[in-house]
Amino acid sequence: MRRTLFIVCAVVTMLWSTASNATSLSSDWADFQKVRAEGSTSHILDIENDSLLLNHADGFYTSGLVYTQRSVLQESDRSNVVGWRLGHEMYTASDIKLRPEEITAPDHPYAAWAYAGMFKETHRNDGSSFSLGVDLGCLGPCAGGEWVQTNLHRLLNQPLPESWRTQVRNEFGAVLYADIAPVRLTPLPWLDATPHLKGRFGNIFTDVGAGLTLRAGRLNLLPDQATLHGFVRLDARAVAYDATLQGGYFSKQNPYTVQPKRLLGEAELGLVWNRAPQ
Repeated sequence: MRRTLFIVCAVVTMLWSTASNATSLSSDWADFQKVRAEGSTSHILDIENDSLLLNHADGFYTSGLVYTQRSVLQESDRSNVVGWRLGHEMYTASDIKLRPEEITAPDHPYAAWAYAGMFKETHRNDGSSFSLGVDLGCLGPCAGGEWVQTNLHRLLNQPLPESWRTQVRNEFGAVLYADIAPVRLTPLPWLDATPHLKGRFGNIFTDVGAGLTLRAGRLNLLPDQATLHGFVRLDARAVAYDATLQGGYFSKQNPYTVQPKRLLGEAELGLVWNRAPQ
């Protein structure tokens, strides 16, 4: 465990250092304000919730809610992006109707993570990109998971969760994250491939990952072009610490905690359509 944590921390530090040195927005508050003042702003709301599917069991990653405000300033060779976000995540056992005495390992412990953060990104016209961010928040009862899920289920006339009193204990957390895509390969005009490295470091999440995104179709190579393409994204991740499973890094005597799987894989298929700016 200690060796895995050391390796992950070293990789995340390398990612953070590389991305910080690769873009002038790393610590320049004046540039941050410039992008906010002169760029175009968008508002994004991401909602992931089992209850929207009328799922009466819920389970594991049961809810994710993120509001993001992004400001984009286009320059000759790059797009600079800055923004902030507010998020809330909830995790439960495999079935929210299970009582505490019925929850046994390796079932997921109850946990909620509420956070706010700032980020910046640089997307170059050659397809490379750099992203940096930090989230600050709290894990445990302070995140209000029991209140949110109970009242939402009452509103939707769904079964109420039985075991939030077993959730992981309170801990304030900080998570640094970085994502680097050093190159975009274009073997054909209608096909490209973008490898990337990413990592998170903090007392809530610490992990590193690598992946590859393949796109095929009418690709958006310049900011003023329309796009219609399909994509396949493949990712692998090594996990050193996950407080939603293991309890807070500094808090002790967390009940019902389990060890995470150290290696994880993920695949995603999708279709993207964007019309050209007016």
